Amino acid sequence: MSATAETVRRLTVVDIARMYADGERIPMLTAYDYPTAQILDEAGIPMFLVGDSLGQVVLGYETTVRVTMPEMVHHTKAVVRGSARALVVADMPFLSYSTPDEALENAGIFLREAGAQAVKVEGGVRTARVIEALVRAGIPVMGHIGLTPQSINAAGKVRVQGKTRDQARAVIADALAVQEAGAFSMVLELVPEQLAAAITERLHVPTIGIGAGVGCSGQVQIITDLIGLGDFIPKHARPYLRVRDQIREAAGAYAADVGAGTFPGPEQTVRMDEAVLDDVLGRGSSDRPTDSIPIGGIPLDRDL
Repeated sequence: MSATAETVRRLTVVDIARMYADGERIPMLTAYDYPTAQILDEAGIPMFLVGDSLGQVVLGYETTVRVTMPEMVHHTKAVVRGSARALVVADMPFLSYSTPDEALENAGIFLREAGAQAVKVEGGVRTARVIEALVRAGIPVMGHIGLTPQSINAAGKVRVQGKTRDQARAVIADALAVQEAGAFSMVLELVPEQLAAAITERLHVPTIGIGAGVGCSGQVQIITDLIGLGDFIPKHARPYLRVRDQIREAAGAYAADVGAGTFPGPEQTVRMDEAVLDDVLGRGSSDRPTDSIPIGGIPLDRDL
């Protein structure tokens, strides 16, 4: 192991708190697999969220509601194996934290079996008791308020939260409840930027925005939105690449080369010694007939 590899240390919630105290803006991205986690870790992203968004962007579900604990654990394990430095936050899926006891059992699986360092739960005032129980058990918790995708069946559709006076007061109450319960940070999703900035100013834990403006302590984006892999890019996302188009072009070029017989070429091909091949196929010198034996062997009707 190299000296550089030996010095790599996985970040903790204490490091995130230090970044926040120092006024550093905190970049966070979702990750769902081993190779992506490797790349993001090399890029220096300090926090990964293994989001239940994988249900839609990886597994093809219509909503996050269908994502299960085994699916989340499976992907969290891959992300942990692919990273060495980032703090990995595992999303608690729908109905995995309905009670404090259920939350403790499932969060324990994420930390003990999957190797995550923290978990994320949706909800503010209604989830405060669960967050408190997890924190008291020594499990770091990231809250999630504003739009909570697991409640989409109750909300009816994806929409900005907090635009009216009553809604804004409710979002503020949720933020304070999550902080009071002991969360080390919280996601603000689809909240007006002025409200998100006001909440951030009033808290002493970092806010991680998604569709909540630049006034948050940090930002999180879905990795497939960031690289332009999906077939839909939401308003709050900025694609830094267009890999969907690049993959389509690459696949088309590959199919054309296979059809034309130009792939694989000499660079992708391994050859062997022709003499060895002749021996294997019975074409070597030892397989050739001698002068004492007629070609074709000894005649069957010869008088012995």
